[in-house]
Amino acid sequence: MPLPKHLPGSRRVAAVTSGLVAPPEATSQVHPPSFSYSKSNSDFNSNSNPSIASSSYPFVHTRNITSLSIGNKDLLKRIASEHICKMSTMPAQHGHSEACCNIPPVVAKGYSAKGSYEELGGLKSYVTGPKEATKGIITIFDIFGYYPQTLQGADILSTSDHSQKYKVFIPDWFNDEPASLSWFPPDNEEKQNSLGGFFQKHPPPSVAAKVPDYVSAVSAKYPEIKSWAILGFCWGGKVVSIVTSKSDTVFKAGVEAHPAMVDPADAENIKVPLALLASKDEAPEDVKKFEANLTGPKHIETFGDQIHGWMAARSDLEDEHVKAEYIRGYETVLKFLSQHV
Repeated sequence: MPLPKHLPGSRRVAAVTSGLVAPPEATSQVHPPSFSYSKSNSDFNSNSNPSIASSSYPFVHTRNITSLSIGNKDLLKRIASEHICKMSTMPAQHGHSEACCNIPPVVAKGYSAKGSYEELGGLKSYVTGPKEATKGIITIFDIFGYYPQTLQGADILSTSDHSQKYKVFIPDWFNDEPASLSWFPPDNEEKQNSLGGFFQKHPPPSVAAKVPDYVSAVSAKYPEIKSWAILGFCWGGKVVSIVTSKSDTVFKAGVEAHPAMVDPADAENIKVPLALLASKDEAPEDVKKFEANLTGPKHIETFGDQIHGWMAARSDLEDEHVKAEYIRGYETVLKFLSQHV
């Protein structure tokens, strides 16, 4: 699957040269949460993890990246050290004057998730939201799996709208084996093989193909849910583009938050309302062309001083400005969904 031309920002040149779609930007080595699951009681136990805001979010070709030349490997190492994300001190800029929701105080560290874990459609799933909800959101997490920032976002979406409540479902497409930040930077053959193998195993089209059956399984257990939206972070944004491009899609609206692999060609077939919240790391020209190719209702907005991942696993909620933009991002999503779902 050819991805390099759709990479965030200035890293595209390095990606084309090195074979990586987005080289890592920092050296943080934090492992994602691990879970244990018992079918007898449907309980999951997670290990707490620190924020990973300084980590990178690479996208790798589905070819064997160990074939990189020595020169290109050196280039990758240099790019990794030179492109560390720095948080901006710009004030939060609010794109909407009309409040639609009441977001509870965001917990910067040590968040305790409000939902629970169930097995749905053969997949471990985080489920949150009130029993009376008649609208549902399928969330496609990023490659790092269940992180507190992502779970807190799901809890925000489930109950913060003044006028309607949502049931939110986050299926585990990776079967408790998400990408590990210990692979970053991919500066040796073992790490390169790990990343290459991960993307070979979990390309977005393969996950997109499973979404309809997953929704059917969830609908069977929760028949009170009458309409659906889909939200994807980073890698999951590409899944949203693919799923909402289908003429028979069940989703009434889609949202892509700091999406990876933004391809204007995808937008041509998306007919449902779609919101795209870009970070400073997505290529502005690709975002602009994507917006131009959308023919249905849309909301396209760039959070120009936020890093790729600020609404999910990479969000540094201990930074007050990042927290403000995290909140604004979820407010924007809720307002869009309130209009279209």
